[in-house]
Amino acid sequence: MGGSTRNPRVLQGDNASGQSPYQRLSRRMLDISGDRGVLKDVIRQGAGELVTPDASVLDITLWGMELGLLSMRRGELARFLFTPSYAYGTLGCPPLIPPNTTVLFEIELLDFLDSAESDKFWALSAEQQDEFPLQKVLKVAATEREFGNYLFRQNRFCDAKVRYKRALLLLHRRSAPPEEQHLVEAAKLLVLLNLSFTYLKLERPTTALSYGEQALIIDRKNAKALFRCGQACLLMTEYQKARDFLVRAQQEQPFNHDINNELKKLASYYRDYTDKEKEMCHRMFAPYNGSTVGEN
Repeated sequence: MGGSTRNPRVLQGDNASGQSPYQRLSRRMLDISGDRGVLKDVIRQGAGELVTPDASVLDITLWGMELGLLSMRRGELARFLFTPSYAYGTLGCPPLIPPNTTVLFEIELLDFLDSAESDKFWALSAEQQDEFPLQKVLKVAATEREFGNYLFRQNRFCDAKVRYKRALLLLHRRSAPPEEQHLVEAAKLLVLLNLSFTYLKLERPTTALSYGEQALIIDRKNAKALFRCGQACLLMTEYQKARDFLVRAQQEQPFNHDINNELKKLASYYRDYTDKEKEMCHRMFAPYNGSTVGEN
């Protein structure tokens, strides 16, 4: 699940009327826990379905926050009040949160993944997985890929590649009738492109090239695959291969800014390389003016 939260605000103290900040805020907030332990005020409405109980939640540490998320829709921004039993309890979280403190959070729900189908699939035996309907297998693979994408956006590249590889293994294992094989190949292509990019981020260009070339077996004119292969070859200082891949990518997308910039980078790197080669050759074959040892 992707979302953003602001640092919690601690609600303490009373005003002249004897009401605490918690009491003033809570009067216009919706009770979503049933005991007024989690109160909600929508700042911006979201769209689509509510977060499902089976949705995968990443990096959630508070029970109140999890309940709050289950009341939200994609794109929603809301303010929540959590009483101590739904937040940091009797211990608090020193030095920021004192013991027995009600806290205020603002949460924006960017997106979420419904992992119910995926969880059900991975709980099956290998034999049962092989009998799983193709459309559901594709959905599980897509969920794994989306998890990888979320982790990639968090710069957690090692974790992302684990998810991508899990999706790819599932797709490799799955046989499909000829009329549906194109669906499996299309899913594989997306994962292979993700893996190639991830290994570039991990500075492992040889592996990035391997996955890019596997993508080209599926779609030999795929501009993104050609671009990734060109990037990998450039990092490996295989300049001719890099140029071949990047020129092919440019032929597919002539006005792609990233491809054209990579070709400019290649030209610059290659000039530096040839200049160094010329300098080395000049030093090797330049006349030696030092003294020589004469023959007896």
